[in-house]
Amino acid sequence: MSLLVIGTLAYDSIETVHEHRANVLGGSAVHFGVSAANFGRVALVGVVGQDFRPEDLDFLEQRGIDTEGVERLDGRTFRWSGRYEADWNTRHTLETQLNVLARFDPKIPIAHQGSRYVFLANASPEAQLKALSQCEARVFALADTMNFWIESARDALHEVLGKVDGVVLNDEEARLLTGERSLIRAAHRVRELGPRYVVLKKGEHGAFLIGEDVQYALPAYPVEEVIDPTGAGDSFAGGFMGYIASADSIEPRTLRRAMLYGTATASYCVQGFGVEGLRPHSRGKIESRFNELLDITAV
Repeated sequence: MSLLVIGTLAYDSIETVHEHRANVLGGSAVHFGVSAANFGRVALVGVVGQDFRPEDLDFLEQRGIDTEGVERLDGRTFRWSGRYEADWNTRHTLETQLNVLARFDPKIPIAHQGSRYVFLANASPEAQLKALSQCEARVFALADTMNFWIESARDALHEVLGKVDGVVLNDEEARLLTGERSLIRAAHRVRELGPRYVVLKKGEHGAFLIGEDVQYALPAYPVEEVIDPTGAGDSFAGGFMGYIASADSIEPRTLRRAMLYGTATASYCVQGFGVEGLRPHSRGKIESRFNELLDITAV
């Protein structure tokens, strides 16, 4: 499998109606990598501070993630803290500390510059562009973003969208980026900016895939108890891209199946804090929920 992710490694402090956890291993690239590693080995590029725990780096390696591209700088690792309301859809960011992430200058190891599949996890559009310029052998690149970059770096984000094959957005991001209330119109407006495919995430209401040769919608996996939704979108992307890279195909049937694998993977993420919900699970368990989703969506 030839899959590369560029993004954040972080420590999160999370408050829910049930519990408060501090310094939980997180970050967009971590959730993506741990999820995608169910399908094969993943290379990760990011930056951490001197406070990043050695056992967390060991955990990533043990999961099948190549961390050669993780740079350690003087300073503290990126930190985020947030609080979720009881409905799980309402999240309040309490604090963001960029720390060493403010100096993130992605350097793709030579061994991974030939990666065929690339995921630009949440990071500044400028960092995403620099990473993308080092991956000239790619056949499929998917990007993620967030409200902050849409509002503060729109021109650079538009440049990213003009160079990638697909983008992952939630409904709020899609509306902010396009000004459209209709998500389907928003997806088509985003496609006009460059990407052939748009994945719209709607949390507990499922996800849509809109593209030049495929349109597909499916519900979320019915999880009985949500513990922490942090990283669910990145875990979805990990399952989605992990399957695509393992199949080495971007045919419409592959993309539809990848949506199911992404949904199944994300369903495990929300069942624990940080990556706890993903830690014990194997490809076999992902396949089990994939098959359940097939039954749910069958006519």
